[in-house]
Amino acid sequence: MIPFNHLGWIFKTFGPVIYPQSVRTSLCNALSTLSPHATVLDVGGGTGVMCEFAYTCRDDLDFTAVDPAEGMLKHAKAYVKTHKASAEELPFEDNSFDMILMGEALHHFNDIDLALKETVRVLKKEGGLFIYDFNVNTFKGKSICTMEKLLGEPGNFFEPYDLQEKLEKYGFRSTITKHGWRYTVDASLAL
Repeated sequence: MIPFNHLGWIFKTFGPVIYPQSVRTSLCNALSTLSPHATVLDVGGGTGVMCEFAYTCRDDLDFTAVDPAEGMLKHAKAYVKTHKASAEELPFEDNSFDMILMGEALHHFNDIDLALKETVRVLKKEGGLFIYDFNVNTFKGKSICTMEKLLGEPGNFFEPYDLQEKLEKYGFRSTITKHGWRYTVDASLAL
């Protein structure tokens, strides 16, 4: 298993580099519909890099990040409220957030279905979900998936349209945007 609790400084230093500008633009577009002071939760937030990118688009939003590794969370910016928690057991009340972000995190979750149930539980009606991950249908994506599995990670990688189909079962309408060997999902809860 990757020792994330001890690698926060590495992810804080190098993490932002691997987010292409096109992904950041997609994130800004997803956030553009939120009202001022809307609540945003970054699940598997690590060092808070997704919140940082989101903040550059919308500094009027309220950001929270959860991650099971405190050693990652301690590197988050001061404007991000942090909680040590897993995606499968979010420490929030029902209908708490206007949008949920998952940047390079979904494939680390141990139980995808439980994590998605928790996502739906804490997301407000018609709330948004933004996912950024690696496409296993590409050489680089498949290589990352193989490497992470060798390191003991769950490696729950999805082909973009398979993830879109899975999200539909939880009540999401979504749009996939491919970014080379990566992709984003911009979804809204249609319950």
